[in-house]
Amino acid sequence: SAAGKDCITIHSATFAWSQESPPCLHRINLTVPQGCLLAVVGPVGAGKSSLLSALLGELSKVEGFVSIEGAVAYVPQEAWVQNTSVVENVCFGQELDPPWLERVLEACALQPDVDSFPEGIHTSIGEQGMNLSGGQKQRLSLARAVYRKAAVYLLDDPLAALDAHVGQHVFNQVIGPGGLLQGTTRILVTAALHILPQADWIIVLANGAIAEMGSYQELLQRKGALVCLLDQARQPGD
Repeated sequence: SAAGKDCITIHSATFAWSQESPPCLHRINLTVPQGCLLAVVGPVGAGKSSLLSALLGELSKVEGFVSIEGAVAYVPQEAWVQNTSVVENVCFGQELDPPWLERVLEACALQPDVDSFPEGIHTSIGEQGMNLSGGQKQRLSLARAVYRKAAVYLLDDPLAALDAHVGQHVFNQVIGPGGLLQGTTRILVTAALHILPQADWIIVLANGAIAEMGSYQELLQRKGALVCLLDQARQPGD
C-alpha cells in the first residue's frame, strides 16, 4: 500500500441535499491519509451523517472538490438485513471464504449469536425467520462491510445500538487501531466519546461546518469545541 498517500480529500466544499435547498455543509476542508482512523463528533444536527452522505456522492456539491481513492464500504445508522441466511447476509455476493467469515463473525461479536441460531450461519433471517435485535442487525451490517475488504469505511455510529460491553469488543476487534480494519481508512461518526483517545484524528462538527480538528491531545489542550462536548457528556441531564 502507498503509505502516506492521501485517501480522501475535500477542498473548500459546500454541499446541499438538493440544488434548490440551502447548504447543509459549509466550506469543508479535510484531508484523510490512507489508513487513518478519523472520528467525527458533534451535537445532534451538526452534519455528521451529512458528511458521510457527501462522501458517498449523495449530496449536491455546490462548490469545491472531493476525491476518494479506493473501494468504499458504508455502514448506515439504520442497519438492514436481507431475507436470506446469515452467511448470505454477510458474504452478500462475495465468494465464501470460511476462515475469513469466522474471523469477521468473531470480531463483530456475532459468534455467540450464530451458535445459538437453529441452523448456525445457514439460519434464515428476515420476515419468516428470526427477528433480530437492533444490535444484532447493526453487527450483521458491519460484518457485511468488513467481509468485503474495502479500502475506505464510512461508519455511521455503528456502536450506537450496541451495549457498552459488546460495543467495546467491536471497537477493539474491528474498528480500532488493532482491529480487522487496521490499514483501511475509517471515518467513524460516533457518540462514544470514550474511544476518541484511540482515534488518529478527530473533527468536531457544529452547524454544518468543522469547528475544530486535530489529535485528541491537541484538542484537549485547545479547550474548545471537543472539551465542551466532553464536559456536556459528563453532566447528568442537560
